[in-house]
Amino acid sequence: MIKTDILIIGAGPVGLFTVFEAGLMKLKCHLIDAISKAGGQLTEIYPKKPIYDIPGFPKILAGDLVDRLMEQSAPFKPGFTLGERAESIKKQNDGSFIVTTNEGTRHKAPVIIIAGGLGSFEPRKPKILNIEVFEKKGVEYMVKDPNIFIDKKVFISGGGDSALDWCIYFAEKNKKKVGLVHRSESFRAHKDSVEKIYHLHEEGKIELYTNAEVIKLNGINGLDSIEIRTNNNENKIIKVDTWFPLFGLSPKLGPIADWGLEIEKNAIKVDNTIDYQTNIPGIFAVGDVNTYLGKLKLILCGFHEATLAVQSAYKIINPDKRYTLKYTTVQGIQGFD
Repeated sequence: MIKTDILIIGAGPVGLFTVFEAGLMKLKCHLIDAISKAGGQLTEIYPKKPIYDIPGFPKILAGDLVDRLMEQSAPFKPGFTLGERAESIKKQNDGSFIVTTNEGTRHKAPVIIIAGGLGSFEPRKPKILNIEVFEKKGVEYMVKDPNIFIDKKVFISGGGDSALDWCIYFAEKNKKKVGLVHRSESFRAHKDSVEKIYHLHEEGKIELYTNAEVIKLNGINGLDSIEIRTNNNENKIIKVDTWFPLFGLSPKLGPIADWGLEIEKNAIKVDNTIDYQTNIPGIFAVGDVNTYLGKLKLILCGFHEATLAVQSAYKIINPDKRYTLKYTTVQGIQGFD
């Protein structure tokens, strides 16, 4: 059982900034996210796209902002449960909560702060017969630990940043040729990544199929091969160890919608804008996952909401203590040992 002061659901930018604000108040945080890397949408969907409305940065790439937030929160040593979805919640007699993930990992905390952005991200699954039979037996929807797949025959489907970035990663690490299948001739990924793909293809490190798609999976006790319909309308069977259909992620509120929270238009309604607490005492919602009168879905607004939520969280965790706000210019950053 993982125990912490504040359990944060969602490791996107607002969740990461919550760690920093909580750390200033000597509160320890642990984060859960269904994605295998911290950063939420910024990491998974548009890491190389510029953001223009973060104070102090006229322009910053989404992935770089995540790196800065990780660096900022690092002194407070947050824990992470990544690649797992928060599934169920149970309130305890002492007022704390136990949250269990889809993988069975249990977490206990007196305060929950939901910073899940637009919710948990579910992979967009291709419509292939019996694909569920091969899930976790050769078919993977995200790369949780890339080291597992080094020097294995890996094929990737997709045309976005995530698909191309992982294809480049494995092509540069693997001794075996990596495969990339895309249903179009044009890619949606960053120009630099597309150029790199073609360069590695010319070097013989990437087996590239455009205007093609995987139409069938074969194997008895796991995935043995994939069948591709090529741009010549011919079918080709290729032996593989792992196939990653990386067609992006679809945001869903997910199991959180069944936690007894008040939901309005697929967002969590908060009772007030003093601390963004929900209808369940001890559970807060900050960032794009919440809704209230005048709500703006901006990262900047999420930072503000997280700051106020942590103030009330401190009072729940330390009912007999009074916190005196101290400016970081005076006390500096005193991390955890």
